Amino acid sequence: MDLYLALIEQWNEAEVDLGREGRISFPENGEHAGQIVVYGRSYTSLDGVKLLMVKGLEGKGLLVWGSGELYQQLNGEERSGYKLCGLTHENRLVLNRLLPYTAPRALGKQTATIGLGDRLGLASPGHIETVRGRGIRPVLAQQSIRELNLTNRDYKQVLDSACYAALQEGYRDGFGADGDHLKVEQDIEMALGLGFTMLTLDCSDRIDNTIEGKSEEEIAQQYANLPEDVRKRLEQTYLQQEIKAGSVAIHFDMANLQKYALVYLDAIGFTIEIYEKYIRNLGRPIDFELSIDETMTPTDPAAHYMVAHELYLAGLDLYSVAPRFCGEFQKGIDYIGDLRQFEQELQIHSAIADHFGYKLSIHSGSDKFSVFPMIAKYTKGRFHVKTAGTNWLEAMRTIAKVHPQLYRRMHEYALNHYPEALAYYHVTTDFDAIVPLAEMSDERLPEYMDENNARQLIHITYGLLLQAKDEQGHSLFKEELYRTLEEREAEYEQALIRHIGRHLELLGK
Repeated sequence: MDLYLALIEQWNEAEVDLGREGRISFPENGEHAGQIVVYGRSYTSLDGVKLLMVKGLEGKGLLVWGSGELYQQLNGEERSGYKLCGLTHENRLVLNRLLPYTAPRALGKQTATIGLGDRLGLASPGHIETVRGRGIRPVLAQQSIRELNLTNRDYKQVLDSACYAALQEGYRDGFGADGDHLKVEQDIEMALGLGFTMLTLDCSDRIDNTIEGKSEEEIAQQYANLPEDVRKRLEQTYLQQEIKAGSVAIHFDMANLQKYALVYLDAIGFTIEIYEKYIRNLGRPIDFELSIDETMTPTDPAAHYMVAHELYLAGLDLYSVAPRFCGEFQKGIDYIGDLRQFEQELQIHSAIADHFGYKLSIHSGSDKFSVFPMIAKYTKGRFHVKTAGTNWLEAMRTIAKVHPQLYRRMHEYALNHYPEALAYYHVTTDFDAIVPLAEMSDERLPEYMDENNARQLIHITYGLLLQAKDEQGHSLFKEELYRTLEEREAEYEQALIRHIGRHLELLGK
């Protein structure tokens, strides 16, 4: 019996409801019951061709039947009456061309957006269900080069996963793709060439962090080495001027102007250079974000203004700017710091963003529940928030729930190897405070994801866990992890809907 042919026959019968708005198992009964999962929302009809995403014994694929360009262009195994096509990069490009809603797009500055870094390539269906019907748009494909290296993925795979998720869930409201925290031109060219619709330029290597520890006299001497015309223009622009961003007054004196110039001028020049070379004449919309958050010290609001104003004078059209806020935005846990100071400075940062017409971007935005209402208030609901590691943590929460023995092995490995991960992340984890595995029953294992120290342990070791191999070179965890999450995709999706949904509710969405 050809189950796919039987599925097509029943699907074509208008009176038969095969879960066109949901996910069902087919057939419902009999010897072969449940051998095919049908993703009903994926159903698409185009010029005589019909398409469904299905999951059979071979894994996920595209079931295509009819006659037309979509059928002809998709590559797959042709059988009697239909074609079964893999979720390949080449087929994704065909879908993007013929079904534009499956391709990423620039989302613009007038709507709230959330970056949803999917390190495993499995989270986007849950992300889509979380944002569906809310006043926010998702950036489904979002990875840094560091994350790619730690997960052994590439940008083609990242974008493929997001596009196929949009098809699977029938999501037509638009999603973005962010080349996140890119620093070098080769990576920028690669991301833009692949069709990424957002670029986050990381200027951390061009920001002089040594200035912060110098005296005013040392700073003045170094400032005096700048070209005279540069110093004269800066002083005429910012000193003894009444500067306002909306109702907020911005003040400069000679000391802080000199400091800001030495810290940020190289980054400003680099940003202008990249914009002129790659963005201005790209020929398609692009959401261009400037990241100045990867620094040792917070971004003074006046420094934020100077950076923004210099880029405005150069004619750059910024989508968003990510300053380094006061306090600590550590990975996967709530904000650490003085909430009153954060609110005061956030109000000024938001006013500056409004003044120049871009969105304020909050990096390491995962789980910053205590400040989300402030962000919603002062940005007037027009913001970009980036999350990534929290989605991995929800995957691990799911593993702890449905496959406790796998979780135990991964947790123990993380405890034994976390010093290697500290090279990549700044955290204040008290590893000794984590409850020993022996004291936790299987039923209680998901509680680890509710405790900050355990959350950070699992967060920072994701790369080590995914790359771990035994003496024969076989994966210790990755294959079993993927197999489990693919088999229990509904549980993972529900975990994401609950957790990211909490983010959105506190952000007013």
